[in-house]
Amino acid sequence: MTLPLIAILRGITPPEATAVAQTLLDAGITRIEVPMNSPDPLTSIANLVQAFGDRALIGAGTVLSVAEVDAVAKAGGQLIVSPNCDVEVIKATKLHGMQSWPGIFTPTEAFAALKAGADGLKLFPGAMAGTAGLAAMRPILPKGTLVFAVGGAGPENFDDWIAASADGFGLGSAIYKPNMTPADVATRAQRIVEAYKQATA
Repeated sequence: MTLPLIAILRGITPPEATAVAQTLLDAGITRIEVPMNSPDPLTSIANLVQAFGDRALIGAGTVLSVAEVDAVAKAGGQLIVSPNCDVEVIKATKLHGMQSWPGIFTPTEAFAALKAGADGLKLFPGAMAGTAGLAAMRPILPKGTLVFAVGGAGPENFDDWIAASADGFGLGSAIYKPNMTPADVATRAQRIVEAYKQATA
């Protein structure tokens, strides 16, 4: 089963990306994004695609422009995550056949993203919207709309977010911070996966 968890490796460098990603896969996390404001993100993405592209969804986060979408596609990425709802970025992503997960905070942004072809919605910042915000928005979203909570959602409150109808989560500093060893990431990833499984049991 593919867990609805996206590991956000903000700040990771190409030399360490593969080893860290291996620990994520070992823990059962098969969706990985390298934010574009990381050091040399396109090299990290290309390396990850080469190593794990057949068994993981690899792509970029903090994608803000069509040019960045094109660059990620060229690197072999299959996932585009943004902190905002940019219709042109969403459309470019879908033209490349990649998954589009734009950031939304309001119903207006949610519907604009879906109309443009988004595969799912990233509720961001989750800490600002809160579980009450998601619960209030859910009744007006089209049935089957996937909403992942990002920023303020983690193993300590998976239960609350799932009760509010979150379909999954993006995990940043809870799973990786610059200079962490693969062993550090492995410990965090295992704890997160266990907490998610308990919350959905």
